[in-house]
Amino acid sequence: MKIKLPTFVLAALLFAGLPLASSNAYVGISVAIAPPAIPVYTQPYCPSPGYLWTPGYWAYSDFGYYWVPGVWVEPPRIGFLWTPGYWGYNNGLYLFNEGYWGPTVGFYGGINYGYGYGGRGYYGGRWAGNTFLYNTAVTRVNRNVITTTYVNREVVNNTGTRAGFNGPGGAKAKPTAQEQAAAKGQHIAPTGAQSSRAEAAKKDPALQARNNKGKPKSAAINDFHGKNGQQPATAGEGKPGKQAGARNRAGNAETATAARQSSEKAKSRAPRMTERPAAKANRATQTSSLRTNKPVQAKPTREVRKAASPRKPVQRVQPVQRHPQAVRGPQQVRKAPQPTRVRQAAPAPRGRGPAQAPQDAKKKKRKPNG
Repeated sequence: MKIKLPTFVLAALLFAGLPLASSNAYVGISVAIAPPAIPVYTQPYCPSPGYLWTPGYWAYSDFGYYWVPGVWVEPPRIGFLWTPGYWGYNNGLYLFNEGYWGPTVGFYGGINYGYGYGGRGYYGGRWAGNTFLYNTAVTRVNRNVITTTYVNREVVNNTGTRAGFNGPGGAKAKPTAQEQAAAKGQHIAPTGAQSSRAEAAKKDPALQARNNKGKPKSAAINDFHGKNGQQPATAGEGKPGKQAGARNRAGNAETATAARQSSEKAKSRAPRMTERPAAKANRATQTSSLRTNKPVQAKPTREVRKAASPRKPVQRVQPVQRHPQAVRGPQQVRKAPQPTRVRQAAPAPRGRGPAQAPQDAKKKKRKPNG
């Protein structure tokens, strides 16, 4: 049953003490059936620094309740936080208080939405100037991608109930003075990404309470994430979303192809190295050893041979001193002996000529007398 509440009814509810998010809160619908409890789900990894988690909640349409899965969104302003919407009970009716963005987190019924929204405030992260820091104790963040993190485990046990509404039979929290001040502060309505996500969830039969009995399956939620541009909760770390992940895979494939082509070109241009004789001998020894099932004995290297055989001292030999004439230089060539010329005597004349006359005269003179 869906009922639109006019202004005077809202004023009466406020006067009756119904805990609304703020005096400016928008209470859109009122039904007589309590919403289901908040299901246990797995938060997807944060896709990029600066994104904030807005938890899932039960919305209502003509066919009944349906689950709107949580989503990581960019805040409308730096320094703003999200206050989730919640169902509040009064006088037999359940009214939905719309969530909003503001400088501080207001009252959201004391309902435990999980992952930092334990019922009071938000402990999944905090602003530090223009940078948002993530508490990895309760928020799923890949620290290889996002380095602005810290750890605060005190909030783990400081959580409320997972009831789907505030009131009898559900959460019994009351707004604090700080939460009431936050409700009266500056507000910004849900972003377009949040509104479009609620419209997409309305059209998904697997998320409707009449089909899932108030307990949507993890496979249906992951399928919804994949269809609406959000990283599934079962995906691995380091993948910053569906579209960004596709771009990263395409870039990695192009890089791998370029590296492979570059390696092939380098191999084709590199000169072929001939195998050394020693390497051939070792390879032949290993091959023969494998065939005969003998252990391989590789030849020792030059360094091993030097270490195995100590170097002997070199004995210097004194050179032999030779006669200068006996030492021949590299350019000295022994000349062959020349044959001696022999003069032949002229034949003697048969008769005595005038040339022999004086000799005969001398011989005659030297003869002794007698």
